Amino acid sequence: MRYFIIAFVILNSAFCIGQKAEFSVDKGTFTFPKTKEGPVITHDFVITNTGTDELVISDYKVSCPCTKVILPAPILPGDTGIIQVNFETKGKYYEQDRSIILITNTKKGTEKVRFKVFVIPEED
Repeated sequence: MRYFIIAFVILNSAFCIGQKAEFSVDKGTFTFPKTKEGPVITHDFVITNTGTDELVISDYKVSCPCTKVILPAPILPGDTGIIQVNFETKGKYYEQDRSIILITNTKKGTEKVRFKVFVIPEED
């Protein structure tokens, strides 16, 4: 009986360790249409958890404070969530190519989404 309990604990631990959240996005790079300088533009990335554990996106990193991100609540296995990206175009000109690094509980630990936009400068 003791060996059965030890084997059960080992197998159960191995099964739990093998559970991971997996991040899947249908389109990792989004291109906005040409936009005049000034407005805040928004895009929603649809994220699916294809893993076996809850997907948690705990934080993000961007290279410019002009990009704000609203993160979803934890996503259960098989469910989807929305990452909303807001980009302030005021003071930005021409080609803009921005990456958002997401801090997650996936095996890699980080995931990335990206957007591009051509901003037409405001005339004086």
